[in-house]
Order: sequence, then C-alpha cells, then structure tokens
Amino acid sequence: MSKLIIFDLDGVLVDACEWHRVALNQALKEICDYEISLEDHYTTFNGIPTKVKLSKLSEMGHINPSQHELVYNRKQKLSIEIIEKNATLDETKINMIKELKNRGFVVACYTNSIRKTAYLMLSKIGVIDLLDYILTNQDVNKSKPDPEGYEFIVDFFKFKKEDVIIVEDSPKGKQAAYASGCNVIEVDNPSDVNIDLFKEIL
Repeated sequence: MSKLIIFDLDGVLVDACEWHRVALNQALKEICDYEISLEDHYTTFNGIPTKVKLSKLSEMGHINPSQHELVYNRKQKLSIEIIEKNATLDETKINMIKELKNRGFVVACYTNSIRKTAYLMLSKIGVIDLLDYILTNQDVNKSKPDPEGYEFIVDFFKFKKEDVIIVEDSPKGKQAAYASGCNVIEVDNPSDVNIDLFKEIL
C-alpha cells in the first residue's frame, strides 16, 4: 500500500533555520536596533512565520507595529541573498526522495516559509521537481502550529491519516504534525534526514 510522506523544509530538508534567524536579526538590528536572543529564538520563535514573529515582538514591547513592513521586506531580501550564497545541491535528499518515489510513496513538502524562499531552497538543493506537492504559509489561512496545512495535503491526496508520515524538527512544526493525527517522525536537523530514516517502513 502506498503512503504519503510530508517533509517540513527548514531544519528538515534544508539547514536553513540559522539562515532565517540571521536574516531576521540583521533586519531587526538595522531598522529597530533590536535582536532576538538565541534562547528566545529556540524557545519562542523557531518554526513560526516572520509576520507572526513580528507580531509577538510587538506584543512583548520590543518593536513598533509601524516597523513590521520594513523589517519583513528587508528580512525577505536578506534571506534570498543568504540562500543564494549557501544552499547547494544535496545528493542525499535527492536520492532519498527518488528512492521513496520508486517504492511508490507520494512525497510532499509543507513549510512555514513564504513561497519565494521555499521554492528557491527546494530548487537549489535539487528536489523541487521530485516533489508531488509543495505547500507554503501563503497557501493556508492558519500556519503552524495549526495543523491546517498538513490536513489539506492529506485530504488533497485522499489518504487515511494512518498512511501518512510527517517529518518535523521544530516545536511548532511538531505541534502541527501531531495535531493532524498523522504519524510523526521527529528529527533534530537535516543530517538526520536520509533514506535510513524510513528503513522500518521500507
């Protein structure tokens, strides 16, 4: 029986969490003279969309809401520059997805990144044309930790939840994955993500 595997992107298929952190902090420093500490990044901000991060920062009294658009636009520009410079072809991920598809699996990606950066990263590592579906935070009403995106992909392919595996790394991503009712594989970083991750089901 075929199964559906849904990968998160940042921290799962691509080691991009640090890229996003650096880009946002540089934008915040330039425009608001503020930076998110490493501790706050991992406990509060990791795995959620930039606009949600900015709203939280305003709620916490760190930045003015009037600065959101400037910070957001600058962060996206910096992210593109960092991805262009650092993302490279990843034969491990290419071979993993090819093997899964050869075994009859449907393979998708759901990310809290925006469409432009997500597609760029997937293209740079060489897997964008191998994926059966790509969903970004611009394609859903409620981003992670809400399970909407995962539930959408499951419904789109008409799979039963017991036949779906989600691969996640961040706390917010794991929350969304478990809330979807699907099977979840937790990983620490992209180096954990290779064909051996699925040896039990293969």
